[in-house]
Amino acid sequence: MHLAEISIAHSEFAALTRRFEEVAEKHDREFGIIKSDLTSVRLQIGDLDQKVEALNKKIDRNQAQIIGLLAQLVGQRPDVG
Repeated sequence: MHLAEISIAHSEFAALTRRFEEVAEKHDREFGIIKSDLTSVRLQIGDLDQKVEALNKKIDRNQAQIIGLLAQLVGQRPDVG
């Protein structure tokens, strides 16, 4: 291999190395963004889980009140005549 060919090969190798590093940096940035987005989604899901749990407790309380009121109504007899 001649000196000129070695120089060209070295330049091409350097260019490919730079390109690889640029792509790797871009992928790292994109991965960081995706990771951040996933963390945000996890936090939102956790918040939604808490809200659903609170709503379920409220529904349970309301159903208990309804059952209590219905039981009271069943125990009452309308005045006849």
